[in-house]
Amino acid sequence: MNRIERNYYLKQLIEKRDNGRVKVVTGIRRCGKSVLLFDIYGDYLKADGVTDEQLIMLKLDVARNARYRNPLELDKYLREQITDTTKQYYVLLDEIQEVSNIPNPWLNDEDSTIGFVDILLGLLDLKNVDIYVTGSNSKMLSTDVMTEFKDRGDEIHVNALMYKEFYASYQGDKRHAWQEFVTYGGLPRVMALKTDREKSQYLQNLIQKTYLTDVIERNHIQKDISVLDDLLNIVASSIGSLTNPKKLENTFASVKHTKIDDSTISTYLGYFAEAYILRKVEQYDIKGKKYINTPQKYYLTDVGLRNAQLNFRQQEETHLMENVIYNELCARGFNVDVGVVEYNYKDEQGKSKRTKLEVDFVVNRGNHRCYIQSAFAIPDEEKRQQETNSLQRTGDSYRKIVVVRDHIVPWFDENGIYYIGLEDFCLEYIDELESSGF
Repeated sequence: MNRIERNYYLKQLIEKRDNGRVKVVTGIRRCGKSVLLFDIYGDYLKADGVTDEQLIMLKLDVARNARYRNPLELDKYLREQITDTTKQYYVLLDEIQEVSNIPNPWLNDEDSTIGFVDILLGLLDLKNVDIYVTGSNSKMLSTDVMTEFKDRGDEIHVNALMYKEFYASYQGDKRHAWQEFVTYGGLPRVMALKTDREKSQYLQNLIQKTYLTDVIERNHIQKDISVLDDLLNIVASSIGSLTNPKKLENTFASVKHTKIDDSTISTYLGYFAEAYILRKVEQYDIKGKKYINTPQKYYLTDVGLRNAQLNFRQQEETHLMENVIYNELCARGFNVDVGVVEYNYKDEQGKSKRTKLEVDFVVNRGNHRCYIQSAFAIPDEEKRQQETNSLQRTGDSYRKIVVVRDHIVPWFDENGIYYIGLEDFCLEYIDELESSGF
């Protein structure tokens, strides 16, 4: 299989080159971080004149480099390679979380430790060193990058393949690309596998033996381990549905006949988010201009993993389509919420009523905003009015988009709402949206 180019992330690395900060490449395991950093970015640096001597690359998850998981050994090795103050060196370290914290040998204090953050910040004091690291899914490498590096780190978060990346590398009949993508997702390794059985087994092994094991080991979970699997099953089977820990607690009680409190469920959901398995989406009151604390939605960061978690039993394309649209937006750096529009009306008896309508996605970047509705099909005018009712009641003039599954000629209706097919949206329109500033 040919190498899959990740130009969206390569551009970010190039833009941050030699900026005096540690570039931290994060993302779920097997999403292609190592290939991006070592192969794609490494080749770019070489093509730009960086010599092998100036390029220091170290994979810390392989046995032959185990000694460098000691931060002092790592520091010694790197400094021995940086020999010429007149040359710029590029340090590329893979799976940096493999480096251990050790007691500080210069202080008689059991609470004083040295880890890779200390080593990397120390190297930044050398003005001729540019540092890049990858890390999979520890808390430090997801939510607290800037804090841990004392505002001297930049995060480049890598997602599973966007549909545009998948489509460009797909070797089969392009007419089947979407069905393949929505079934097996966008983890790069899947594209190299030949049969449905190989792809299914790979994804099921990955989520059960790698991702869930990661969560258990990292968070020292010793009891209720089966609850993690059950919880992920429940969330995966109801993607796109509003929920909260209390509702999930009730689901466990009624369906699983298991008592697990909502605070534990909330904690476990947080673990899944830190491991890049789930993303939580907040509700936003569009007219009230405020967030609603509960309920929220959850989406899987890769639909192939979602299907594998459910043994490929539930593949309702309406929900999968919504999940894909959300992932595509997040992968391009948009801030995405679930929108709510409240309005008053009179019923058939003339009584005043108040109701809420949902906008699937409120998409923000800076001061720009647009609304996106995911509609599998719009076979008639009644369905069109139903799908666009919330969009027509936002009370503003931001761009409004309806994405449908079928291939259609894009068009605007009388209210200025734009209709486009799903594959055209993923392959072309979302890039136009990003570059246009809305």
